[in-house]
Amino acid sequence: MKTIILSAIAVTLFWTGCTTDHVIQKTEYVLDETSVAEWKGSMPGTFNIGSFDVESENLQAENGQIKSGTFIIPIASIKNFNLPDNLKPQLLGHLQSADFFNMVLFPEATFKITGIAPYTGTDTGAVAGANYLVSGDFTMIGMTNPISFPAKINLSNGKLQTEATFKIDRTKWGMNYATDPAAEGHYIFSDVDIHLKISGIKI
Repeated sequence: MKTIILSAIAVTLFWTGCTTDHVIQKTEYVLDETSVAEWKGSMPGTFNIGSFDVESENLQAENGQIKSGTFIIPIASIKNFNLPDNLKPQLLGHLQSADFFNMVLFPEATFKITGIAPYTGTDTGAVAGANYLVSGDFTMIGMTNPISFPAKINLSNGKLQTEATFKIDRTKWGMNYATDPAAEGHYIFSDVDIHLKISGIKI
């Protein structure tokens, strides 16, 4: 009987040891108030720069790698950095209007992660140290388009740090205001530069 019991214990320990390596460790991260998406919109000879807040409470990681989640961008959080204080309300009000983000009808933009893969490319527009290619569905003004961009993602000591630089073509989301190059003095380039700076903690 003792031999049978010892054998059963040995088998149990063997299978436990074999399956330990396959346990999926899941964690969630929530972003802090420093997370922003900086933007730059350009016109011939000049530009405007600013930022949006970025929020998320459901970033999922498995075994130390981000797997899924959704970023939320409140349009009301838009800021401008380069104009004098007396001119900022005019620009920001216009950007929130139906000419651009149409904030009354669409108060948020969202980015839902659909895939993250190792990145070893040499995209000249990528942030230094980019180690992952992030893909997802970006929804803005009621329209959704897939986008992908290289990003530098670091998960360590319970903290998440992510940085990425890329461009989006605003006309793909129906933002067609001032896109005619022939309209001298009233032309804004379609491409918008984005600098994503994300910081979060494990919950």
